[in-house]
Amino acid sequence: MTLDEAIHHFESERQRIWLTSPDDVMALGRGEIPRRTGARGQYLSTIIFAEGETRTLADEMLWGIIRVAEDTQADLKTLQALIKQIIGYKADFFDFVSLPEAAEVTKIYVDTAINCTSIDELLRLTYAMLSYANRLHMWVDFILPWGLGDGFRRKKTA
Repeated sequence: MTLDEAIHHFESERQRIWLTSPDDVMALGRGEIPRRTGARGQYLSTIIFAEGETRTLADEMLWGIIRVAEDTQADLKTLQALIKQIIGYKADFFDFVSLPEAAEVTKIYVDTAINCTSIDELLRLTYAMLSYANRLHMWVDFILPWGLGDGFRRKKTA
């Protein structure tokens, strides 16, 4: 996929999930776990892992790449190696936690990033992916059963 095709793909995917949750996220929220991930027959831990991975993809990894690329004299090859290693791992982990759509989009990012020929190209690509990743994280955050936290109130200390 070319740089422009990948950017268009990320923008299209973001638009597609803007008001409607991705199917894989909704299935995860219903407990449909194709890889049977989750301890002792439950899937709460799978949702928690999916939430953490989508949050760190957007808030730490992609944003961090942008900050380093814009604020330092970053070497393109080093950034590409980090993307391949760390974000490539995230793509595989998304599949493990029952987010195959997110895994495929993330793999497109990794494959296209390692073929960029300049920091400017990498930045264009990463900004487009960040926009998609932020929306994806919002949907995974939406299915997290936050009300369960009421069973774990902090104890008052003296």
